Amino acid sequence: MERPVPVTPSLTRELLRLAVPALATLLAEPLLLLADTWIVGHLGTPQLAGLTIASTIIGVLVGLSIFLAYGTTATVSRRLGAGNRTGALSGGVDGMVLGAILGTVLAATLLAGAPAVVGLFGASDAVAAHAVTYLRIVGFGLPALLVILAATGVLRGLQDTRTPLVVVVTMNLANIGLNLALVLGAGLGIGGAALGTAISQWLGATVLAAVVLRGARAAGAPLAFRPAGVLTAARDGSWLVLRTAALQAALVVTTFTASGLGETALAAHQVTASLWSTTAFALDALAIAAQAMVGLRLGAGDGVAARALTRRVVVWGAGFGAIVGVVILAARPLLAVFFTPDAAVQALLAVTLVVLAAFAPVGGITFALDGVLIGAGDARYLALAGAITTGLYAPLALTVHATSAGLGWLWVAYGGWITFRAGALWLRARGESWMRLGES
Repeated sequence: MERPVPVTPSLTRELLRLAVPALATLLAEPLLLLADTWIVGHLGTPQLAGLTIASTIIGVLVGLSIFLAYGTTATVSRRLGAGNRTGALSGGVDGMVLGAILGTVLAATLLAGAPAVVGLFGASDAVAAHAVTYLRIVGFGLPALLVILAATGVLRGLQDTRTPLVVVVTMNLANIGLNLALVLGAGLGIGGAALGTAISQWLGATVLAAVVLRGARAAGAPLAFRPAGVLTAARDGSWLVLRTAALQAALVVTTFTASGLGETALAAHQVTASLWSTTAFALDALAIAAQAMVGLRLGAGDGVAARALTRRVVVWGAGFGAIVGVVILAARPLLAVFFTPDAAVQALLAVTLVVLAAFAPVGGITFALDGVLIGAGDARYLALAGAITTGLYAPLALTVHATSAGLGWLWVAYGGWITFRAGALWLRARGESWMRLGES
């Protein structure tokens, strides 16, 4: 057995070492969505509205699978902290295999069921047709995307956020180039955007999987298919799936409500949601660093350091969120004009972006505490808290739907949901129940 990894004395230096590359990696995906939104938005409002629905569905599927990244990060970092690098990489490989299996099942399901799922949103025939086209093509990239999630989680658990940065940024730059060529160059429409995304995802998965497998081989970890290990990874991730399902349910309710407010509101919601996704991923950089660092320290038996780290990331999360909010507020007029030439959509964005900027600091706290508890393996509490807070939010969103109060009030309700989550996570972090020490 290897000696336990020592605790790094400078929390600030270590946080920055992990969080800065994680920030760039996390921003790559929503920036890609922003690029897709810009490209598809210039095809027309029906195409942009169709992308809204398709992106929501893909977001739900990928969100439910995020345990592949979060679960492997917690498992790998704990085992690494306890000095068991071989076991850490073995668990990571199991997670990647599970990702490939789940991705294949989801791709087949989406290919057959896309029209039925899109129909649940009640959009017009033109909007629904664009959404189905996008989903059926982009679904072929789901196995690759889920392998990317698992491989990224392995590397984060190994305290390496630089390798995922290089691979994901390169992959997404290729994606943007492919989408420009296929949509605007070859004239393939919204289907070209989906095809470019799927191709780039397979390229990224190939590179990241090769990096992890090379490290596993060097550590002496088994590379053969291990059904027991894969089942263990699935079982350990079940609470994270439930936690994410509750969070995704809130997003689905939000999109459903926006869809009922009309095509213009749905288009404005797509732009606002894309910007919030970018903001959320930026704020989540500290959470990613916290996952890896908390798992490492708890695995090494150092609860004091884990507590100090928690205080630090909460303060940083609030401060970073405030900065992001100010930037959004200052750039609001330019953002509305950049994403759409439609004056009615621009008018709605003038309202929703103010609301988004207002709750960004609370979002920073929420994501920071979420990362701490994920790194600690406190998935059961996260699942229960997610279910309760979404249960509180759903009536607010549905009231907006029933009264046609408008998109601005829908985003006010969404900000309330973020605040509910922050309160639930803060109550947990104050106690000691989440601080489980040791390898498992």
